[in-house]
Amino acid sequence: MINALLFAIYAMATAAASLWLVIGRITDAKGATVVGVVTVALLAQLHGAILRRRERKAAGEEIAQLKRNGKDFFLALADMQRKIAQVEEAADARADAQSRKIVSELKMLEGLMREFAGRISQKAKDVKVAEVAPVAAPAPAQAVVEKRREDTAAAYIAAFGQSDLLETIRASLEENRVDLYLQPIVSLPQRKLRFYEALSRLRSEDGTVIMPAQYMKVAGPVGLMSVVDNLLLFRCVQIVRKMIHKSRGIGVFCNISGETLADAEFFPQFLEFMHHNRDLASQIVFEFDQHAVLNAGQKGEENLLYLSTLGFALSMDHVETLAMDFEKLKTLGFRHIKVRAGTLIGGMADAQAAVAAEDLKSLLARHGLNLIAERVETEKTVVQLLDYSVDFAQGYLFGEPKPLREDSLRTLDRPEPSAPVIPFRKAG
Repeated sequence: MINALLFAIYAMATAAASLWLVIGRITDAKGATVVGVVTVALLAQLHGAILRRRERKAAGEEIAQLKRNGKDFFLALADMQRKIAQVEEAADARADAQSRKIVSELKMLEGLMREFAGRISQKAKDVKVAEVAPVAAPAPAQAVVEKRREDTAAAYIAAFGQSDLLETIRASLEENRVDLYLQPIVSLPQRKLRFYEALSRLRSEDGTVIMPAQYMKVAGPVGLMSVVDNLLLFRCVQIVRKMIHKSRGIGVFCNISGETLADAEFFPQFLEFMHHNRDLASQIVFEFDQHAVLNAGQKGEENLLYLSTLGFALSMDHVETLAMDFEKLKTLGFRHIKVRAGTLIGGMADAQAAVAAEDLKSLLARHGLNLIAERVETEKTVVQLLDYSVDFAQGYLFGEPKPLREDSLRTLDRPEPSAPVIPFRKAG
């Protein structure tokens, strides 16, 4: 538009000049026309040259701007790469710090285990066979697989004897032959994995697995359960830290025995350790049996309360009676109560429950407690539990305890290598 206007001005100026030449009789009309045409052509060329010069200048400025932009881009890219490198270095530093922390924890664990084992080693050796409570016969199996192992259990105890079993337990602890097993806890009715319960099992020198029902009766009276719980605690912390990288939505129930809760030497160390690991409070649930909780005393209740103030939830299992002060349990920090499926289905009266089975969940919920049905073995049981609106369940129907390897979680879906075992059932 501007170029056309300029061209019109040039043409008008040329026409005026040509007319002046004619009027002034400097030349005739034909000559004036020639002069005008030549003048217009020259002006057009001059204008074109000016425009081309401007275009070259503009192009040069654009190229310079592009170069500046390119330089800024590469500077920004280099800065981003530098920041990425810093982030990677920081991540590596955190990973190294975490690894050092894990190594430190394991060294601490090894030292504590040796300290505990040394402290009670002589005491354990001096215990006479007559002073050791006989191992109770296992209750009806939780699943068919347990029933098939009863003969193996009887043969094991007959082969070892009480005093030899105690010595085997002591040696297993001193030599760190304590394995961690995990059993799933699922939500109903979806059966989605929500938690694992961590269980400890001992191994003898020949690889025989010693189940809790056997070693608890023997280890408890001589003070060995603190050592077992100590190792279980450290293993729980390690597995939860691994789970964080996979899913923060899955927690771990870590069992602490009544003997450990009452151990004035171990439990303060336990509380101090958890104080330093309170960042895991949302994923670790500490579980105590009902007898230990109801007989904790003032000091034991203070310990439980301190755990809850750190953010850790508490759970109660081995429930024999439902005639409890649920509000007090909530105050102490309990958030879960495990009740046997058999109790819910046909044993509420024996458990002295104040409500029917279908009302237990709502009663517990009013006190901030979740109901978990345990020892679930059949689909029929699940249907009955759904009638009671039970939200969580645990049992061999959803998965039996599986051994956890030291290096990963991948073995959870693999069968345990065959080995002589003693049937498992929780005490009580």
